Amino acid sequence: MNKWKELWDWTRSILIAVVLALLIRMFLFEVFVVEGKSMYPTLVETERLMVNKIVYHFDEPRLGDVIVFEHEPGRDFIKRVIGVEGDKVEIRNSLVYVNGQALEEPYLNEDVFMYNYGPEVVPSGFLFVLGDYRHNSMDSRDPRVGFISLEHLKGRAFLIFWPPWEARFIDTEVDNLE
Repeated sequence: MNKWKELWDWTRSILIAVVLALLIRMFLFEVFVVEGKSMYPTLVETERLMVNKIVYHFDEPRLGDVIVFEHEPGRDFIKRVIGVEGDKVEIRNSLVYVNGQALEEPYLNEDVFMYNYGPEVVPSGFLFVLGDYRHNSMDSRDPRVGFISLEHLKGRAFLIFWPPWEARFIDTEVDNLE
């Protein structure tokens, strides 16, 4: 009789743990693997990161957020928010301007050459995103990606946890030069 009770206790504990893990993954946090080099040096290929899936139910995306969004079914992208709805985004002489102010982007570690873009105003309900490795990034400058609908957001990346010796929080600091 005691063996059945112990077996039931173990089974119940395992089921509760599985249900809690599924609920956390479905509604709160999800793990994503970095594929490609478009977010280098902020993110490196094969790193694993945690994405907060609930944050944008309570807050709007902000300039500098590193987001995960569904580009097409079964294919997610990781990029940095450069413009939110109503912002005028322009790339001129390899500098990014938002609402006429050049961005200071401390997460970029090299001189970046970019073709001129815009000016374009980000439509309501959309974002303008760029990869940190601007030489090799399929982002809002590319007509195949364009502006990102808020409906396609999966969440905000906030922590790199794998490999453990590279664990760190993700830098989201972007400043307008004034």
